[in-house]
Amino acid sequence: MLFLRNVDIAYGRIRAVRRASLHVGRGEIVALIGANGAGKTTMMAAISGLMRPAAGTVEFDGADITRARPDAIVRAGISHVPEGRLVFGPMTVEDNLLLGSYCRHRLGRASGVQEDMERLYAMFPRLKERRLQAAGTLSGGEQQMVAIARALMARPRLLLLDEPGMGLAPTVTREIFRHIVELRDAMGLTVLLVEQNARAALRIADRGYVLETGRIILQGPAGELLANNDVQRAYLGRDLDRETQPAGGAA
Repeated sequence: MLFLRNVDIAYGRIRAVRRASLHVGRGEIVALIGANGAGKTTMMAAISGLMRPAAGTVEFDGADITRARPDAIVRAGISHVPEGRLVFGPMTVEDNLLLGSYCRHRLGRASGVQEDMERLYAMFPRLKERRLQAAGTLSGGEQQMVAIARALMARPRLLLLDEPGMGLAPTVTREIFRHIVELRDAMGLTVLLVEQNARAALRIADRGYVLETGRIILQGPAGELLANNDVQRAYLGRDLDRETQPAGGAA
């Protein structure tokens, strides 16, 4: 479905990503892990059209989208949930979700918008409870749910998730990750996931890539990366499950 081939991305003279290649198959959850500053968010920005690669190509469903505009990429079927959530704080939860369906209105495909919203409210019941509340007044976990639901209102086939667990309590992070799996299993959604908590990301992923200083240095099935000694030493720190267990034994 998605192919990046030999992609270079630069900020001025600084090459943030170097000859990176990856692919995401239909119906997969693929994790992209690495340390802060490795280039993960930069790669996501290149896929969604927010940055232009200096070299290489980005293809989606057989079409070259390397130099496509962000709005065209959304219309093609890719939605991006950015790092830091970036909800429209003064607007209500419901208005944030309606903004996510903007491209459907432009294309004359607005039918089903209300039904999609109700389906997302069923998935995220707290959003329904707070649908008339300003999004900026919600908790971090609730804002992340708004950001994901807003992206889904465009009816994407590929969802880019950049650090969905950032700044959230472990229990909330687990809930968000459970929803990611549910989206794949129930809706057939394909997901490319960037996450600082590498262990949590690989546990729900089918495959993974390890990015280090702009280069992909490892790739493979998620289980193999979890068991890789080098990956464990470099990226698999605290165990998300153990963080929430009471002291002195398992829950």
